[in-house]
Amino acid sequence: MPIKVGQDTANTRRSLSVNGKSISYYSIPAAQEAGLGDFSKLPAALKVVLENMLRFEDDGFSISVDDIKAFAEWGAKGGKNPREIAYRPARVLMQDFTGVPAVVDLAAMRDGINGLGGDAQKINPLNPVDLVIDHSVMIDEFGNPRAFQMNVDREYERNMERYQFLKWGQNAFNNFRVVPPGTGICHQVNLEYLAQTVWTDTDQNGDEVAYPDTLVGTDSHTTMVNGMAVLGWGVGGIEAEAAMLGQPISMLIPEVVGFELTGALLEGTTGTDLVLKVVEMLREKGVVGKFVEFYGEGLDRLPLADRATIANMAPEYGATCGFFPIDGETLRYMRNTGRDEDRIALVEAYAKENGFWRGADYAPVYTDTLSLDMGTIVPAISGPKRPQDYVALTDAKTAFTKEMEETFKRPMGKEVAVKGEDYTLESGKVVIASITSCTNTSNPYVMIGAGLVARKAAALGLNRQPWVKTSLAPGSQVVSAYLEAAGLQEDLDKIGFNLVGYGCTTCIGNSGPIQAELSEAIAEGDLVATSVLSGNRNFEGRISPDVRANYLASPPLVVVYALAGTLDIDLTSEPIGQDKDGNDVYMKDIWPTTQEVAELVEQTVTREAFQSKYADVFKGDEKWQEVEVPQQETYDWPPTSTYIQNPPYFQGMGAEPGTISNIDGAKILLILGDMITTDHISPAGSFATTTPAGQYLIDRQVQPREFNSYGSRRGNHEIMMRGTFANIRVKNEMLDGVEGGYTKGPDGQQTSVYDASMAYQEQGTPLVVFGGEQYGAGSSRDWAAKGTALLGVKAVIAESFERIHRSNLVGMGVIPFEFTGGDTRKSLGLTGDETVSIHGLDTIQPQQEVPCTIVYGDGTEKTITLKCRIDTAPEIEYIENGGVLHYVLRNLAKAG
Repeated sequence: MPIKVGQDTANTRRSLSVNGKSISYYSIPAAQEAGLGDFSKLPAALKVVLENMLRFEDDGFSISVDDIKAFAEWGAKGGKNPREIAYRPARVLMQDFTGVPAVVDLAAMRDGINGLGGDAQKINPLNPVDLVIDHSVMIDEFGNPRAFQMNVDREYERNMERYQFLKWGQNAFNNFRVVPPGTGICHQVNLEYLAQTVWTDTDQNGDEVAYPDTLVGTDSHTTMVNGMAVLGWGVGGIEAEAAMLGQPISMLIPEVVGFELTGALLEGTTGTDLVLKVVEMLREKGVVGKFVEFYGEGLDRLPLADRATIANMAPEYGATCGFFPIDGETLRYMRNTGRDEDRIALVEAYAKENGFWRGADYAPVYTDTLSLDMGTIVPAISGPKRPQDYVALTDAKTAFTKEMEETFKRPMGKEVAVKGEDYTLESGKVVIASITSCTNTSNPYVMIGAGLVARKAAALGLNRQPWVKTSLAPGSQVVSAYLEAAGLQEDLDKIGFNLVGYGCTTCIGNSGPIQAELSEAIAEGDLVATSVLSGNRNFEGRISPDVRANYLASPPLVVVYALAGTLDIDLTSEPIGQDKDGNDVYMKDIWPTTQEVAELVEQTVTREAFQSKYADVFKGDEKWQEVEVPQQETYDWPPTSTYIQNPPYFQGMGAEPGTISNIDGAKILLILGDMITTDHISPAGSFATTTPAGQYLIDRQVQPREFNSYGSRRGNHEIMMRGTFANIRVKNEMLDGVEGGYTKGPDGQQTSVYDASMAYQEQGTPLVVFGGEQYGAGSSRDWAAKGTALLGVKAVIAESFERIHRSNLVGMGVIPFEFTGGDTRKSLGLTGDETVSIHGLDTIQPQQEVPCTIVYGDGTEKTITLKCRIDTAPEIEYIENGGVLHYVLRNLAKAG
């Protein structure tokens, strides 16, 4: 389907000649010449958004000449002009955990539009959508040559219903492609293959148009591709569905913080060490809701793989994205990864003509800046609960001891016997060491580095400690190709880092069970077991129910910690083991030099490897090809399925929206603390038979071995609403000393959050949730909002919200509010026995302040002022309609 561009009222359309071919584009210099303002000093990241305004101006999406002029005013006002704009990304990226519920919603919308008398074929992505199946593989088998195949076999056994459904979607919807299981992680597939930096398409007049490659994704780490100068960020599945259905994304022109990089990484340090420091610095700076653009002479010595690592972790430092402009390194990477030479020539010509090129004279205006000399970076880890908790490796042992005393309040040195083993377990022991995630397994420098550590360790006779569950889950098949070409996979196998699958695995909680005897010993001794992973998230309860302390580290360090087997060690000065002759071996003895790594990367990471592995990327293996699906316009929902169910969102929906109602007499479902992440809210990881979700499956004769994970069951709202707020580490302040998904029911007695919600809904009682700072941080999990809505929550009141979750709440019809005037849940003395009423909603305007009356258990009343975080006018319409998808569905039905 051709793109629909604007009518060129600003006369900014120009032609570019590349390799003898003429291509149209929208020129920022031409807009400046037309008197629309001075755009010469805009950061490249913001110029991408400006070009979007030029291309779609006057196309019916409410983009005006004043919107374009606002970008010039942004520079004149010192990098600030929060004007609301309508932005349209070129494409959408999904993974299967978030993609399945998105396709479920699309299928339900086809049923819904039929119910409204509309055409089901109106429900089709208008923008290209790629869904990569990468979140489903679990590490059941590890440390042996059979691990990969056995995990793949189990993946298909567990997920066949989901895969049939996705394959049906691929056939039923236009503009929708599925990358099969076992290919790689979505962000790495995007970086290595899908992304083009400069996109091309035909417009409604049949002309070829070049424009910046942009996207939104249903995974927060969509930001990774910004390392390749592709502007993208994570949104909730709800917002992504609206974008794919042609709705522009309503946003404010962001502030852009410039992060200057100087110097170069020293011997012995990695891109992972660099990004952990960047995360710490930017979290301290405060960049939530802002773009971060990296600049400075240090970029001349920073390979794109390291740039992608930094861009990947934008959610961890709180920014919308971390952007790297187009330069010579961008072109080198595109060539090395097999991109077409004509495309590379277009990227260079377009970037230089339209002001996107980072040359020696690149010096834009930024809202604010900070700087880092990469020569000051040292080896480091982050943990035990947050990515921004940076710890230099020299301080790691001391820091862990301090965490034991102050955070976990447990003594060091308590040993517990492990049944059937000749070793004991104690706090600090590493029970999971995993080379995993999109962040680092996309970077050949750290992956080759990990392989060389394994080679040197194996040659000395070292091996993983027997209590450590080791795993290697590369981000793409290309990684395996270069590890095998270098002979390093064999070395990794020798110390237990066998291939377990291509996917996110441990980083999203798919670490699989640890040895039962270890789990029993941890529980018996109430020990603080640890994990070390090369991932981006280490929130409480995420990695494994047996592990309380989780640390992020580079892949080479993951290998070293597997050899040492404990966090209670100074890797910079203490021996990690003994060689075959009984001599002490130190980390420095097995750590590769920068030159060793660089030489192997040069030899083995080749253009031919990328071209070969991506030649049939959508074909899949024999298992995928054998998946059979019906060819039909609407989905035939299997009534007995425990994976895919028709959600209730659109059932019985009328043709006209309602109005926003005041909230009267609401009860409090939960009172939560600071940094409540979407991992705390959204169902994720494994779950037990004793949970409401487990009981639901038991009642349907599903055996515990077949429970799979919450993530794999995101297409079943009955499972997901039962798992919302049910994280094993969530603490409801209404209850004393209780962890898990519990609250008070209408009778005042402790019960599950789900059961309390059902009881309140039966009474017709609305619910609210209270929280602290950074509510909803972390992954872009749409079920954190969907589950909240289905539990009957009408409002979430917190001190501050993370960007994606706030948007998701609005998209599901739940209103976010922020405290004002210094009020907090603590200053108000809330216990959960209160009744809450919020008025002024029937005439609400964006970011309006409204009164909230709290009636305490003893009858006393207090009225406070809340700031409504419905941020834009379109969001008011979303709430009036009951959610963004309801809004889209009604409009499509009316369009006939």
